Amino acid sequence: MLDKIALILCIIGGLNWGLIGLFQFDLVAWLFGGQGEILSRIVYSLVGVSAVWCISLLFRRNAIDN
Repeated sequence: MLDKIALILCIIGGLNWGLIGLFQFDLVAWLFGGQGEILSRIVYSLVGVSAVWCISLLFRRNAIDN
């Protein structure tokens, strides 16, 4: 379950970065009132922690790999 939550947050972060890169539009900041707002910073932090967690997915062995 934690893997799925981390993956969802990474997807949100990736989509947000795509919007920033293509349109200079930060969806998270827009939703929560700016980059400096506490809710925006919480979302950014959760996305970052999720990305670190997803690194572990690269090194895990699943039953499918056997």
